[in-house]
Amino acid sequence: MPTLSFSHVSFAWPDGRRVFDDLTTAVPEGLSALVGRNGIGKSTLLRLALGELTPTAGTISTAGRLAYVPQDLILGVDARVIDVLGVAPRVDALRAIESGSGDPAHYEVLGDDWGVEDRALAVLRVLGLEVGLDRRVGHVSGGEAVLLGVGAALLADPDLLILDEPTNNLDAEARAALRDSLSSRRGATLVVTHDRGMLETVDRIGELRERDDRTADLHWYGGALGEFESARATEGEAAARAVTAAESAVARRGRELDAHVAAAGRRSRQGEKARAQRRVVGLAADAAKNRAERTDARVRAIHEQRLAAERERLDQARAALPRDRAIRIDLPATAVPSRRLVAEAAGLVTRTGAELDALVRGPERIHVAGGNGAGKTTLVATLLGEIAPASGRASVAVSAGVLRQRLDVLDPSLSVIDNVRRRAPEASPQDVRDSLGRFQFRGASAGAPVSTLSGGERFRAALACVLLARPAPQLLVLDEPTNSLDLDSQARLLEALADFQGALLVISHDPAFVEALHPTRRWTVAAEGGPVTDEPLA
Repeated sequence: MPTLSFSHVSFAWPDGRRVFDDLTTAVPEGLSALVGRNGIGKSTLLRLALGELTPTAGTISTAGRLAYVPQDLILGVDARVIDVLGVAPRVDALRAIESGSGDPAHYEVLGDDWGVEDRALAVLRVLGLEVGLDRRVGHVSGGEAVLLGVGAALLADPDLLILDEPTNNLDAEARAALRDSLSSRRGATLVVTHDRGMLETVDRIGELRERDDRTADLHWYGGALGEFESARATEGEAAARAVTAAESAVARRGRELDAHVAAAGRRSRQGEKARAQRRVVGLAADAAKNRAERTDARVRAIHEQRLAAERERLDQARAALPRDRAIRIDLPATAVPSRRLVAEAAGLVTRTGAELDALVRGPERIHVAGGNGAGKTTLVATLLGEIAPASGRASVAVSAGVLRQRLDVLDPSLSVIDNVRRRAPEASPQDVRDSLGRFQFRGASAGAPVSTLSGGERFRAALACVLLARPAPQLLVLDEPTNSLDLDSQARLLEALADFQGALLVISHDPAFVEALHPTRRWTVAAEGGPVTDEPLA
């Protein structure tokens, strides 16, 4: 019995833009993942499932209790951990009773749930959270706050649990703890994620894909990421073969049509010659000519219909091919000579207690690692001069571009072009348009307001703003760049960074992404402060 089902569901926004048309699918028990390119409709699908949106047609049904953990979870800074977990009244009543209270109200609130505090502590342990139940939310990190939201959902023990990008901002240990918790959970769990580690543990993967009519359809693949990628590769190979076969069929039908036209032309010339030599005269000649022309027209129409049908099949086959959305950042102005000083930290101590002595020279690639709340972002901001050090000094000797998680380089009210021109005012609109082609912004998309872009498009726009700025950045700083990026966008980003000739400083908890970057060094920031470990990797 599916916990969540869609039956012939259609949905369109008030402006008429259709997202789903006759979608029928179901989410069974076990751990299921939902993937798809940014902007395809994953969030819309979740909002429909949660009842926040109403379908224009069809029905959506859920069986049992549902819990939801959003991507942008907002918690009150003064709330206690037990408030977030949703057990505060019962825990407070239990504590009052244990302190000697005989108030009937406390017994009424607690009911039979005498183990509520132990269960809350057990959930925190399972998620790897070392926080007290009375700790204020304002004193936990962003990653810990997400885990608290997950913990509240797990304590509620819903029949269906839906999570939207839950591993964003979680360190490796927290990600592993979350994966284990979700894998062992009873009931149905649907997680929207592009975290490869999470995708390697799921029972099935559903991919939202764009159809020919630009609405989205959902395709399910049994198994985890390996099986999914293998199936997708097989589909891609089959699509390529279908295009080749369709091209051959179009060419064959074209030759058949050409041959018929040529033969009809020869017959027509022979008929004219016969009439000229008066071998065929009068009404019989006219009738024969008319019959021949009608036959030729009918046969030609058949050939043209066959050719049109093959061309339509070719268009469909080409539409099924994976689209190449590669971005290119092989910008010569960003190149750094191998011995050039890029950055220096001398006796640097950050306000969180991290200590760093280091020189960065040439096109090095440095991975900044450490647990949630260790102070990685603070270290990088101090190195860049954005935050004053507690002691020591830091300097950057080249132009730097910084791309933060919140993409704050973008003004949502401006177009992509105007956002870039703000950072390169001397560049002409046409020069900016030409450069934006490297980032897959062409034609009308380059003039689109940032507020209308999908998550992946916003990331590309922000990356363009940073890299096309003047002076061109020779040090590129990326803070959790894969958060909320779909699998294809992650692959395109890695391809683009492979061409980057400057220095890279990357904060990331994504091990697969970091490994693919081939970092030359790793700076590991300890949660308790102290010296930053500087480890050469190549």
